[in-house]
Amino acid sequence: MTSQNVSAKIISEFVISGFDTVEHKLPIGIVLLVVYMLAMLANTANICFVATDKRLHQPMYIFLCNLALVDMLYSSSTCPSMISILIVGYKAISYIPCILQMCAFHLSCVMEMFAITTMALDRLIAISNPLRYHSILNTTRTAVIVVLLWIVASAILTVVLATVLPLPFCSSTIQYIFCEYASILRATCVNPNPYFNMISTVTFVLLFGTFSFIFLSYVRIVITVLRMKSKGDKKKMFHTCFTHFLIVVCFYASMFIRIVLTRIGVVLTLEERNGLMVGSILGPSLINPFIYCFRTKEIRNKILRIVSKVAPE
Repeated sequence: MTSQNVSAKIISEFVISGFDTVEHKLPIGIVLLVVYMLAMLANTANICFVATDKRLHQPMYIFLCNLALVDMLYSSSTCPSMISILIVGYKAISYIPCILQMCAFHLSCVMEMFAITTMALDRLIAISNPLRYHSILNTTRTAVIVVLLWIVASAILTVVLATVLPLPFCSSTIQYIFCEYASILRATCVNPNPYFNMISTVTFVLLFGTFSFIFLSYVRIVITVLRMKSKGDKKKMFHTCFTHFLIVVCFYASMFIRIVLTRIGVVLTLEERNGLMVGSILGPSLINPFIYCFRTKEIRNKILRIVSKVAPE
């Protein structure tokens, strides 16, 4: 981890070059803008639906609001700067906003894993111990769990941040499409491989730890459902879990492709990496709220009531 101090310099501004080889920047930027606005509106609507209806002040919907909040932070940490580059062509970003962008991106990425995992916990308790659900997971405990996870995620981010801030910089160019750990590290004067190995270890622990918990939860849920005698109960449990399963697939599929495969030797072009990066950010942020709007009965009925009041007779 030795520094090559001979060419180190003070950096006050970075230039993001990840989109330099992209053709048709304006149409892509407009598409990103539309998708980003839809994601923000949909997640805001989900939070408002839950916050304004006391009947939805339950653990499941608190976790849902947390997921919506995380999705909004996840997309907002990167999309405004990417849209600005593609539509306006402004590629410069100051040092402090760049570091803040990195922090917001990685914090929301960790919290996305935690939010999806807590929702798996909620489904596990609801299906395996339905009679004790409200005694095991009440509103207060749910709120405490959410707050603790934000604290843990912030602590993880602090450790990661502490490895970047002391490093000297030799380049003012960000090779990727926004400020993240890898792109900032490549602009420093040090050999990035030891740092990449460290962050890969942290990522693997978080990724496989949360995914393993979700997988084992579903194994337990499947065993419980198979023991049920009523076909109606089985169908209801399947419907409840399928919504969460879609969210798991949407987030973890892109994460495994982008992070795991590249670390075992699969080489991706810059365009492929950037595409996976954008998809892993905007995909869950857009799909998650619509999944819950259309597949969660209480929220769907609330939307229909609002539409019926607004629609002219």
